[in-house]
Amino acid sequence: MKKRTLGKSGLEVSEIGFGCMGMSFGYGPAKGEQEMVSVIRSAVDLGVTLFDSAEVYGPFTNEELVGKALSPVREQVVIATKFGFQIDPDGKQSSGLNSQPDISRRPSSARSSGSGSMSSTCSISTE
Repeated sequence: MKKRTLGKSGLEVSEIGFGCMGMSFGYGPAKGEQEMVSVIRSAVDLGVTLFDSAEVYGPFTNEELVGKALSPVREQVVIATKFGFQIDPDGKQSSGLNSQPDISRRPSSARSSGSGSMSSTCSISTE
């Protein structure tokens, strides 16, 4: 798999990224978790190192799936996630955004899960 460097950060990722939204949200009923973990791990085996998720996919379930699938290879991949959406306590997205610092540490967020697989954040400039 060919690689690319993102911006001036030196962060190197595969030319082909893997968008994970449809694995738990958006395109019909989600498939089984173990099947989706297997698909993500197969992508890694094929050389994919860039995976994209968001807390709003599910909500939260997609980040949890991605975190679980990639935890054994966390040092070999890059996970891009989007957060800051206003999500009600019952798990429904409401209008607006909420980027307060405590949002990225929600207990239900994969970034704060026991695996810690998404606990680091990185800001990348593409200038």
